[in-house]
Amino acid sequence: MSIINCQHINKSFGSQRVLNDVTLEIPAGQVVGLLGPNGAGKSTLMKILMGLWKPDSGTVSVPASIGYLPENNPLYEEMYVTEYLEFMAGLTNRQIANCQIVNDLIDLVGLTPERHKHIRELSKGYRQRVGLAQALIGNPELLILDEPTTGLDPNQLIEIRALIKNLSKLPSLQGGDGGRLPSIILSTHIMQEVREMCDRVIILDHGTIKADKMINEIDDLEALFHAATTGNLIT
Repeated sequence: MSIINCQHINKSFGSQRVLNDVTLEIPAGQVVGLLGPNGAGKSTLMKILMGLWKPDSGTVSVPASIGYLPENNPLYEEMYVTEYLEFMAGLTNRQIANCQIVNDLIDLVGLTPERHKHIRELSKGYRQRVGLAQALIGNPELLILDEPTTGLDPNQLIEIRALIKNLSKLPSLQGGDGGRLPSIILSTHIMQEVREMCDRVIILDHGTIKADKMINEIDDLEALFHAATTGNLIT
């Protein structure tokens, strides 16, 4: 069953066509890597999926619950980790502001040793964990991650990649409906991340899907990306 179903999406800004006849379906539990050069339309597609922008034409069907971690992770740095997550939980649903969910998420993303610190005291890697926990508060069916490892040191890279990969294997993160798995869209420029974390890759270029393949069907991801973005892909 598809959790995302987009049919013939088009989006322009003035005379510039940013998305051109984009059609895609993503089933529950799948981790999809979204690759493309700068200006390919990745950010526009993600904003349409989140309901921030409407397409000019086409249809978009997405779940009601979506978690999002932007590239520039906005946090209230003067707040303590637990305080911030409880505050965000209260904004999402006042019924859960003080329940076990915040403690569970802190454990899930590996923030337990840092939970009583101000966010401003945290390293970049731990701040990303706070952002991930915040994105998971609403028990989303879809998690959208925009360049989640930018600026991390090698050890933090390994830890955050492992954490994201494990998230896709956790049914019903907060006791939701019958053990469903979250779907994850990972926008990145790092092909190693796609190989390590994703089940499938979608390559966008000039607003068009140029390749859409399962990772286990790809012998050389770099070669596929180059062919797809230089017009030399043979289908």
